[in-house]
Amino acid sequence: MSMSRGLQNCTPRPAQLLDSDVFRRQGHQVIDFIAEYYSRISDYPVHPYVLPGFLSRRLPEAAPSQPEQPDPLSAALNDVRDLILPGITHWQSPRHFAHFPASSSTIGALGEALAAGINVVPFTWAASPAATELEVVVMDWLGKALHLPKSMLFEGGGGGTLLGTSCEAILCVLVAARDSKLAEVGDGRIGDLVVYCSDQTHFAFHKAARIAGLRKDNCRVIPARREDMYALPPAALQAAMQTDVEAGLIPLLLCSSMGTTPTTAVDPIRELCAVASPHGVWVHVDAAYAGSALICPEFRHLADSVDAVDSLSMNPHKWLLANNDCCALWLKQPSALVAALGTDDDVILKDAAAAAATDDGVPVVDYKDWQISLTRRFRALKVWLVLRCYGTDGLRDAVRAHVRMAAAFEDMVTSDARFEVVATRLFALVCFRLRPPTAATSRCEADDLNKRLHAAVNATREGPYMSSAVVGGAYVLRCAVGSTLTEERHVRDAWKVVQDHATLILAVY
Repeated sequence: MSMSRGLQNCTPRPAQLLDSDVFRRQGHQVIDFIAEYYSRISDYPVHPYVLPGFLSRRLPEAAPSQPEQPDPLSAALNDVRDLILPGITHWQSPRHFAHFPASSSTIGALGEALAAGINVVPFTWAASPAATELEVVVMDWLGKALHLPKSMLFEGGGGGTLLGTSCEAILCVLVAARDSKLAEVGDGRIGDLVVYCSDQTHFAFHKAARIAGLRKDNCRVIPARREDMYALPPAALQAAMQTDVEAGLIPLLLCSSMGTTPTTAVDPIRELCAVASPHGVWVHVDAAYAGSALICPEFRHLADSVDAVDSLSMNPHKWLLANNDCCALWLKQPSALVAALGTDDDVILKDAAAAAATDDGVPVVDYKDWQISLTRRFRALKVWLVLRCYGTDGLRDAVRAHVRMAAAFEDMVTSDARFEVVATRLFALVCFRLRPPTAATSRCEADDLNKRLHAAVNATREGPYMSSAVVGGAYVLRCAVGSTLTEERHVRDAWKVVQDHATLILAVY
């Protein structure tokens, strides 16, 4: 047998790998499986009770050399049901209150499936013209729905793109700011660049600063106080920047927050911009969670000061039903991002760009120059479908429902004298804790009581799953309402579990 004939016999025919009839049959299997999962999701503990290595001990040591017969997909789905689902944290559970939501919807999930099935790579306009242009449209649609300033939209001279996470967005704008500043002061002064944030800022900012090559000790972390609702104080920022300038350092970028992770605090963006502007500092707003709330008129005032910033990012996958992963980034000057991340060394890409160029003034967007990687997903398709199929009113309804349920939970907490709310609720997160039982109870003892309460609540198999944080030096529980499936009864049940365990813990204190 010749080598070529042997290869021909062992290579699967294309029809076997992407056959429309097989795809239809197997697609129904998967959709039915997911639908059944959602119908039974409340049967699972939200967080699994497993130890490291539990899954590897139950799966083979190596991949099979041949598919299982007669129906390998059914066999694999059985393993998903029996081995994998019992060992995951069920983020879509109606009793998941631990983290900001990873919101899901049927349209969001089907949009993911549609993008995966079409499987294009929209890294340049020429590579997938409609995919690129749909992303341009979607970014302006979404920006308008969130009441962002026109200067951040394509139609106003700015523009936006869809990335995977806010971590990527922060890194991209940090690199753009770095290169813009070094073009002014010289590459040799990269060690003098300083960035700023509060002690409530997400750690993704610190990671981005390290990746961007900034000195670790040139990240100024400014304390936020309870009396300021844990927002970054402008006076402290001004003092920090002035001190750095007097020391010969160069203020580079401020990462402000709209909805911090511990308490959803909102920084005073306009005042911070006034402090940063004289130093030529790039101001970025990390609105990963709370940016979705801007779709509601009652939160629109939070966007009033965004016209003063350079960039803003938020995650539609957190609270706008777009499914993971999806981060939207807008900039006033996309050219700074392209200058830092653009590529023009490939002859093929140059030829494609030349072929796509037009003489009628329509800009050609090559999104490979707006992000770190070249290969990218067609995320715009699912966001477009979510906007079309639910509409802005439907998205507002989803956000408002979660805010109402969080307000109801907050009322329950404040009605029980044993508990206190430790940070002002702005959106759908309630931070609370057991009060010290007696005047003689130390901070350490009070923290220990709340740690025990938190562990007991999460150990309840049919109960809620919550997270914790240290806020103002105190250990607190976090109840974040945001699962698409959560209803008022789940919130009431969660509070009853908290109360019951608090009674047991205090009884033996």
